[in-house]
Amino acid sequence: MKFHIDVEASPTELRQLMGLPDLEGLQRRMLDDIQARIEQGAEGYDSLDLMQPYLKTSLAGMDLMQRLFAAGLAGGSAPGAKGGEAGPDKAGR
Repeated sequence: MKFHIDVEASPTELRQLMGLPDLEGLQRRMLDDIQARIEQGAEGYDSLDLMQPYLKTSLAGMDLMQRLFAAGLAGGSAPGAKGGEAGPDKAGR
């Protein structure tokens, strides 16, 4: 048995339904701050320096995620398995 339900909701309504915070004000302040910095230092501004305060935690999180993936891949081989050797198939051969 299948049920198919269509729900029409705006992004704001869906965010409220799921209990997610409204970040529109924060995003607006960040964009206004970035624009003010660009206007103040239009000559020779470095976009990386401009975004660094906003990206520090994001970059640290991505670095942690990469390390976790690398650790998972390094330890992902089966116990006792040696590289290049094939294990028994489903028939036990």
